[in-house]
Amino acid sequence: MLQKLLLLLLLFQHCTCSSQEYKKLHEKALVVDTHNDVMISMLEGLDLAKDLTGKTHSDLNRFKRGGVDVQIFSIWSDERYEKGKGFIYANRQIDSLYALVQRHPDKIMIVKTPDELNEAVRQQKLGAMMGLEGGHMIEDSIEYLNQLYERGVRYMTLTWNNSTLWASSAKDEEAASTSGRGRVGAGLTPFGKQVVRRMNEMGMLVDLSHVGEKTFWDVMAVTTKPVIVSHSNVYTITPHRRNLKDEQIKAVAKNGGVIHLNFYSGFLDSNYEKRKAIFAAKHASEMDSLKQLKWQSFEIDILMARRHPADMQALRPPLSALLDHLDYIAKLVGVNHVGLGSDFDGVESTPLQLDDVADMPNITKALLERGYKKRDIKKILGGNFLRIFRAAQANISN
Repeated sequence: MLQKLLLLLLLFQHCTCSSQEYKKLHEKALVVDTHNDVMISMLEGLDLAKDLTGKTHSDLNRFKRGGVDVQIFSIWSDERYEKGKGFIYANRQIDSLYALVQRHPDKIMIVKTPDELNEAVRQQKLGAMMGLEGGHMIEDSIEYLNQLYERGVRYMTLTWNNSTLWASSAKDEEAASTSGRGRVGAGLTPFGKQVVRRMNEMGMLVDLSHVGEKTFWDVMAVTTKPVIVSHSNVYTITPHRRNLKDEQIKAVAKNGGVIHLNFYSGFLDSNYEKRKAIFAAKHASEMDSLKQLKWQSFEIDILMARRHPADMQALRPPLSALLDHLDYIAKLVGVNHVGLGSDFDGVESTPLQLDDVADMPNITKALLERGYKKRDIKKILGGNFLRIFRAAQANISN
């Protein structure tokens, strides 16, 4: 009996030490998430200083609990915000973030440079950065691009699902190749190349999530700075247009860039869409009524997930699915080229154990359990982003 008690005590001590190890590592590490869509909820009137559990994936207290040091907030709009609307809408979102910072300067600060990022960490405030998700919001204007940079935007996703006049998206390239019509293989126009060069000059990271393959390769031929892929995964594991093929992953690594993994179940697990189709059939009448109200498909998905959490729980892949994508990139090109870009508040489903931003330490725990070295975990959590942010900001001309 005494031997059993001693064995149980040793096991308890081991578990406690292991628990403290990942928590301490996560707390010490710089943790950067390169993509979060909660800004739209802010425009709708939600206050990130309040507890928004059940309404969003994110709020200031949960960022703190999750050990997130730097959050890049997505400035997003879809194709409904065409010329004459996109730039204004982007600035409204930026205004809402500045207003949040002004109300809570003890908790959050705007970050525009690597030095300011380090200062936010030193002051134990959330470093708030911004990424423009969709080049259509510059409305074909280099001057608008310059103005958004001045306001703090530090990366631009060249396209969202909709193409611009100067860059083709993954969605449109896929549709064009299937139908034989449209912008198949369009890539970057001369103006698109001018946009990339200007981003390099001013220190704005070029983001290649959402872009078509032709656009991807055109950018790699033009850019003189490391690129970011802010929220995408591995095509070989989950063959979706939003994920990167092996040759693209190798090209990003050769360029010195970083691929930040998206937590969306549909980009992690190739069987997720089949399970989601069963869910949709079960709730078809409810979803049809939302379609009749002209809701976008992604808006319907997010609302339905909130209305039916028990059903959605059964659709979620395990946390190991995210780690499988991370392992794949690390083995293919090394840990220097992978990071985290959650897409929280922009998706209806994430893996188990990643319910919201407060669960970010679970990734550190899983990385330790997979045998990653502490120095490599620190790179994945945020060190790799800081490196390319510094590279983007080196020798800039504004």
